[in-house]
Amino acid sequence: MNNLLTRLLTKAAWLKIHLYLALLVGFLFALIGLSGSLNVYREEIDTFLNPELTIAAPQNKYQSLDKIIASVRAAHPDRYGSWTLEMPRSPHGMMTAWYEKPTETFFEYYAPLMVSVNPYTGEIVSSRFWGQTVMTWIVDLHTQLRLDQLGSNTVGVLGLLLVVSCSSGLYLWWPSLKEILNSLKIRSNGGLKLILLDVHRLLGLLSAGPLIVLAITGTLLSFPSSLEFFTGSSGMEHGQTGRNIVSTAIPNNHPTGLSSATFVAQSVFPKAELRRITTPLGDTGIYRINFRQTSEINQKHPFTTVWVDRWSGQIREVRNPNSFSSGETFATWIWPLHTGEALGPKGRFIWFLSGISLFILYVSGLLRWLFRTNRINDRQAETAIKQALNNGQKVLYRTFSLISRHLLETTQHLNPYVKKGYAAALVWLKHLYLKFQSRHKRLRKDD
Repeated sequence: MNNLLTRLLTKAAWLKIHLYLALLVGFLFALIGLSGSLNVYREEIDTFLNPELTIAAPQNKYQSLDKIIASVRAAHPDRYGSWTLEMPRSPHGMMTAWYEKPTETFFEYYAPLMVSVNPYTGEIVSSRFWGQTVMTWIVDLHTQLRLDQLGSNTVGVLGLLLVVSCSSGLYLWWPSLKEILNSLKIRSNGGLKLILLDVHRLLGLLSAGPLIVLAITGTLLSFPSSLEFFTGSSGMEHGQTGRNIVSTAIPNNHPTGLSSATFVAQSVFPKAELRRITTPLGDTGIYRINFRQTSEINQKHPFTTVWVDRWSGQIREVRNPNSFSSGETFATWIWPLHTGEALGPKGRFIWFLSGISLFILYVSGLLRWLFRTNRINDRQAETAIKQALNNGQKVLYRTFSLISRHLLETTQHLNPYVKKGYAAALVWLKHLYLKFQSRHKRLRKDD
């Protein structure tokens, strides 16, 4: 056993692991990385491609929620059931009405109807199906390779393999103290084979940390049941709403409207920002109203929720993230950390660059392998390429310096969130350790 472990821990063994992973699934790494980079700015790109979704001259006040939902229903009279209104995140943005299971895409994995509404006038600007626009198609490519549940599981496994690839790359790079400075340079005077090695090694070093974070959080998003098992929580999957609350009141001729239900819900969190309102489904349905408190790290999908009964107008239940367990708090970090929204605009840009680096690492690694196996003959780089490499190296160092400075600033800005998340992670790890220890003792007892 010791001899086996010794052989597995050699650099030669890890080099084979690193190489085989790159050859077998490197293209998928690159594909997920590129699509993930675009997804960082999905809303901005979608607005650029569809300029009609931008409100050029915002007005002072939105139409009432009741008028807006009436406008949506009038435009889609045959779509019965529940709608979710998502509030704009800027004065120039559209309100989006989501219909989860339209008949046109009913049997598809995930393809809701997205209705863009001008919140100032109630005008329906566009009606589109998820997966049939450029950016939502790319989102599906990133999250499930356009292969539904099988693809989602595959992406989760690829996340784990990416952690192994990045870790093995770091292990292979790790130099002695005397070689550290030399290992951070691109030797442009060498042949293309040597240049590709230096580019691959330096870029891998700078992007390994973000890529490992993205890979782990992506895996947890692909396997939400594992996240719930490890954190001891439920209803924390991205897009989930917690418990399914139903109305027990007697239906009547005076149901509570959207505006009134929102007013009632706002009384629980008067300083919170309204994010979503979901209308009741059937006679037992109930309003689900989502807010974002300033203490929440989630920007787009916060967890603060109030359920209001349509027939009685009373609050049925409240979900407050400030009272979450440590495991639930840990789970709330996964989505905003993966998308970069927890790190601010500069952090999102770092995530954008990290996704692109996966593509560059794949191409440089593949070319390096082709050179090593003599499928391509080595040759000296052209003068223009050398100059570009020297300039690129300077830009890379400057970017790394800016990233380091931003991470320090972000850490200070997120200090309250980080402390809370760190404490939750420690408690979660302790809980996980005790769980496995208890299981181990039980198995030994059974033996």
